[in-house]
Amino acid sequence: MNQITVPEYTHRTVLLEEAVDALAIEAERRDGIYVDGTFGRGGHSRKILQRLSERGRLIAFDKDPQAIAVAEELAREDARFVIVHDSFASMTSALIARGVQQLDGIVMDLGLSSPQVDDATRGFSFRADGPLDMRMDTTRGISAAEWLATATQDNIEKVIREYGEERFAFQIAKALIARRAIEPVSGTRQLATLVAQAVKTREKGKDPATRTFQAIRIFINQELEELETGLNAAYGHLAPFGRLVVISFHSLEDRIVKRFMASKASVPQPDRRLPIRAVDLPQPYMELIARLKPNADEIAANPRARSAVMRSAQRLPQVGAA
Repeated sequence: MNQITVPEYTHRTVLLEEAVDALAIEAERRDGIYVDGTFGRGGHSRKILQRLSERGRLIAFDKDPQAIAVAEELAREDARFVIVHDSFASMTSALIARGVQQLDGIVMDLGLSSPQVDDATRGFSFRADGPLDMRMDTTRGISAAEWLATATQDNIEKVIREYGEERFAFQIAKALIARRAIEPVSGTRQLATLVAQAVKTREKGKDPATRTFQAIRIFINQELEELETGLNAAYGHLAPFGRLVVISFHSLEDRIVKRFMASKASVPQPDRRLPIRAVDLPQPYMELIARLKPNADEIAANPRARSAVMRSAQRLPQVGAA
């Protein structure tokens, strides 16, 4: 097995205290089983472990080999902790394999970690030149450059429009196809420059390539599909009064999380004229707990936190359920 080198980059976990507080790890819940859906560099995991008893357990997931290398060190130090090299979308099979049926809490931090953004070799950012990779898991799948080399113009336009909400998607896709006929589009700066030439107007304070890079990254890693799968898996394993906490960083993610939680917290209202007993009324499956954003101090210390939104909800016991 090859040794994974983990570059030294600083990472500030967004909404760290707030997210772990929302899990409500107290009293008998300190003995529970929890999931950290995106280990990153372990900010949430370490804080959760501090609050668990000796009988508590934490199962973390991550696709990034560098994150896995850090997590394996933690696993060697703390027997309560287990890391799974996979997406949280694989939660159900991973939990069943470990004999786990119910969870007391789940936190899912959907953002890129600072080490991923700051490492030019990963291709997530146009701030420094690097290979156009963008894979969360560099051990599998195709890179962004490989996809751009073969995708049709219609497909590229669709991805940039839907996942980047970019109104110049057609112009960008057309420019990409024209450029690759001359040379491969394989570098981050190369792509950013091409996009800047195709985008006619720019949002104040935002690089014109931001939406395109977001869109391609989301597509390459199937982030929205995995989020929907992960949310359903998380809900399916939550024990009564178990908490689900999700931190998102752009509107597409937050919309999915908001709609999912709202769908579990609302019930259809029956005709009031019908003679239905209170005990027979439809019951919500979840209770919405909070919606939070980073405060001014956190944003000042970590500008990347400015777009974060945290939503939390609690699974409710069902009256009459076995």
